[in-house]
Amino acid sequence: MTARVSSFAYEAGVLMILMSGLTSAKEAAPHLRETSASPRALSIVTGRVMSLTHAHLQSHPPTKARLTNNDFSKGGDGGDPSECDRKYHNNSELIVALSTGWFKGRSRCGRMIRITASNRRSVTAKVVDECDSMHGCDKGHAYQPPCGNNIVDGSDAVWSRLGLNKAVGVVDVTWSMA
Repeated sequence: MTARVSSFAYEAGVLMILMSGLTSAKEAAPHLRETSASPRALSIVTGRVMSLTHAHLQSHPPTKARLTNNDFSKGGDGGDPSECDRKYHNNSELIVALSTGWFKGRSRCGRMIRITASNRRSVTAKVVDECDSMHGCDKGHAYQPPCGNNIVDGSDAVWSRLGLNKAVGVVDVTWSMA
């Protein structure tokens, strides 16, 4: 069943979420920002209203980064297939590669991040690859040097959705888990 947030309110340190289509806290957990929130952190208040203390939200403040452009297609400047699924991707997809430290050993594969540009436009994109901060200058990395430690490497679609000019090459952004 598809869940939909009908309304929410923040009161006395508790986020109240009314999710239509759900009948239990266990069903609600996957629909929260971070799936690490356990059903024990939720309680049914009235009907289908779930409550979650602020401490359990595990929100991530935006992190400053440099957005670069990557061609995720076969033969593109991304080199080998994406680290997460070993596939090449169409650049019309909203996808990114993260620097090695942020990639966290593939733990962010398939996860969504929110990227915000200085023009205040934002986009949600899927992590599909690592922008290797330790290795480079070989065939697998399209003979490019290692990435910096603060890189979000976005597809053409990410740049377009943010209203940015790829010709600029590198822009300051912030990102957080979506």
